[in-house]
Amino acid sequence: MQTARLMIAAPQGRSGKTAVAIGLCASLRESGLIIKPFKKGPDYIDPSWLSAAAGLPCSNLDLFMFDPSALLRSFREGCERADLALIEASMGLYDSPLDEGEGSSAWLARELQSPVILVVNCSRMTRSAAAMVSGYLNFEPTTPIAGVILNYVGNPRHERTITKAIEQHCDIPVLGALPRDERLAIRERHLGIVPLQEQAEAATMIDRIGSTIKQYVDIKRILSIAHVSERSTYLARDDRSDSVLSTKAATRQSISIKVKIGVLADRAFSFYYPENLDALQRNGAQLVYIDSFADKHLPAVDALYIGGGFPELYASELEANNSLRQDIKAGVESGLPVYAECAGLIYLCRSLLTEGKAYDMVGVIPADVVIEKKPQGHGYVTAEVTERNPFFPEGTTLKGHEFHHSRLLNSGGQPCAYRVIRGNGIDGKTDGIVYKNVLASYMHLHALGAPSWAQNFVKLASAGKNAEKRITVITGG
Repeated sequence: MQTARLMIAAPQGRSGKTAVAIGLCASLRESGLIIKPFKKGPDYIDPSWLSAAAGLPCSNLDLFMFDPSALLRSFREGCERADLALIEASMGLYDSPLDEGEGSSAWLARELQSPVILVVNCSRMTRSAAAMVSGYLNFEPTTPIAGVILNYVGNPRHERTITKAIEQHCDIPVLGALPRDERLAIRERHLGIVPLQEQAEAATMIDRIGSTIKQYVDIKRILSIAHVSERSTYLARDDRSDSVLSTKAATRQSISIKVKIGVLADRAFSFYYPENLDALQRNGAQLVYIDSFADKHLPAVDALYIGGGFPELYASELEANNSLRQDIKAGVESGLPVYAECAGLIYLCRSLLTEGKAYDMVGVIPADVVIEKKPQGHGYVTAEVTERNPFFPEGTTLKGHEFHHSRLLNSGGQPCAYRVIRGNGIDGKTDGIVYKNVLASYMHLHALGAPSWAQNFVKLASAGKNAEKRITVITGG
């Protein structure tokens, strides 16, 4: 069975496509439809909002981290039982990390045969908007751009002028026009909008955006465009790739052993791909959620997984929970295997220096961390495993992403598991500090691109359990 699908894209970032996607998810969900959200590209923050608006976990689709068969299979499985798949594009519609545009949002729309609604920032522009839309229609003409939503419209005359020009010169419908309204703006930080977990007013904001979309956008016409895609065929590629197991196959083949994996989930650590958590569960893990602020001790778990986020914003609170930090340190020193990504790496170091003040962290990695104003690593990462570590065999090639404003100080002499081929990592050459059973890196991995990650994680937890040892695994951003 096919599922109606729709991509919300834009000529460039900060055009308002995230707000439109959130509002459509909320308004369509309110109408009784089951909406499955997707986000193109590596991202934790936009998906947190889309998940809340749709009431279903938002999945990521990324050609750099996954092979095409894995990506398309993940999309198909995510669409099961959904009335509509809504995909938020990334950056500009044709922007791509790969040659000739492969992997762009436009490429993804063509692969999925998904109609594209283009959100155009109309600030300080009238008829020129038609020239922009015309260029996007003709740049790669097989891209299924099906309509336009105008954003940041100044007044009715502004709207009429742009609408007339687009419909006359581009032969494409204008499906709505959103006014400038500061109440619709989600607070932003250096990574984009602020994560949902950090905003107490998030539910009110989602309701407000959904109501605005219903008022100013022709939702009935948009649904008609989306339903045309039900008759289109996708997933034409070879579906036999073993890069990722299908959900049903993974369930049938799930490991019989059961382990408990603790997951730090709070305002400081909120960056988790749902597929990573699902993969751990399919391989036999029971997840135990832990609050790094409120929980004073590490519960009885066989492993610990600490997701990414912004520990620098909550450094004093993390420092204040000394008993939890000491429990984690004691576990690591007694042999806990630890997998740490970015925020997890920061949390495991001796101290965190931000805004001129140093805060004590866990202290198992003999290094200090400083937060800089400019990014120290930003974008996709490719790394080769070159040293022994608890999680990946030597010679493995890993693909992921990084975005961090931190760098390590006083870390000389620590062996690293990865040779960085693309990206920055710890020092531009290496990443993945190895200490006892710890592997701590700046690179974020996705389970669909590293299918052995969850299997190895659960095996380590099981080995530690059978040896009457606790095991910790940490990731973060």
